[in-house]
Amino acid sequence: MTGDLILDGTKIAWYRDRVEAWERGERIAPVTVDMALYPRERCNFNCGYCYASKAGQHNEGRGIDRAVIRAFLEDAAEIGVKGISFVSDGESSHHPDFAHAIAYGKSLGLAMAVGSNALVVDRAMSEAIVPHLTYFRVNISGGEPKRYAEIMGVKEHFFERVCQNIRDMVAVKRAGGHACTIGMQMVLMPNLADQILPLARLAIELEPDYLIIKHCSDDEFGHIGVDYEAYEALYPVLREAEAMSTAKTRIAIKWSKIGDKGKRSYNRCYGPPFIIQLSGTGLVAPCGMLFNERYKDKFHIGNIATTRFKDIWRSDRYWEIMNLLASPAFDAQTMCGTLCLQHKVNGALDDHKKGVAPLPAHPGAPPAHIEFL
Repeated sequence: MTGDLILDGTKIAWYRDRVEAWERGERIAPVTVDMALYPRERCNFNCGYCYASKAGQHNEGRGIDRAVIRAFLEDAAEIGVKGISFVSDGESSHHPDFAHAIAYGKSLGLAMAVGSNALVVDRAMSEAIVPHLTYFRVNISGGEPKRYAEIMGVKEHFFERVCQNIRDMVAVKRAGGHACTIGMQMVLMPNLADQILPLARLAIELEPDYLIIKHCSDDEFGHIGVDYEAYEALYPVLREAEAMSTAKTRIAIKWSKIGDKGKRSYNRCYGPPFIIQLSGTGLVAPCGMLFNERYKDKFHIGNIATTRFKDIWRSDRYWEIMNLLASPAFDAQTMCGTLCLQHKVNGALDDHKKGVAPLPAHPGAPPAHIEFL
């Protein structure tokens, strides 16, 4: 891994040329595409904070197979996408073409990344995918077996299986000298505060490159019920966890988003042309918060199972929706959920356009994982 690892911020400043093209009204390719190979319905976990199930990301679609995946990756590379992250709404590691998609994407020159519960990512799978990945992030929000099972809606014995998979992943990385960053991630709701320190201790034991503790997003209706004001009382224990960092494992807190307390400083949504999301059904939409069928007429763009991604990207529909989100007809403060994937990009571009904090012409040495905004 080269360059600094930015775990709380955005790398949009290193794409000023693309920002300037966007400001001129040109049709730019996204830097990052965040997608899933399966929809939420195919996930074998039932996490209590899951946006996909609690806020409702269900949308109609037939799903995607190897031919669709390969065509999508080819299109992404052709139009200038830099990175593909298999995260989005479903658990991609269960898809039969998961490892193939990672290797094929890398062969096309795309940076590939994964966010997963890691239950089925055993040593054999790690050996197949780690050499081709920029990062693998394990979603794990409990540091003790019983609480892990309660929080993530699974059987208690899953905990040790996932821990062993992390151990194996770290071992595969070190044995092969691979550049893949191995991370763990806790989605923190205030009622999960008892797991902050146990999870930090677990991370120190397992020795991934980092553990990130982040906020929980909610939709515009508050279906998940996140009490954003309650985070502040957790600051002392979060600082205690952060101080546990070692030379091998960094404990990082996503302070900026936690500190935003579910509020946005901007009204326009400028991020989707730079970082867009796809559902595991193949749906192309500006972001995961707009996957639900209730947004179909206004915000759904197309589906890669029926239309090539490069044709969707070139379509008038794609750019009409991007322009709508950036117009006064859309208000991100009232028409969107909280702390979305594009939140930091939105804030940076809003400050840039208003002249509050213009993007620097020479931001310095590129950080690690620059393909993932």
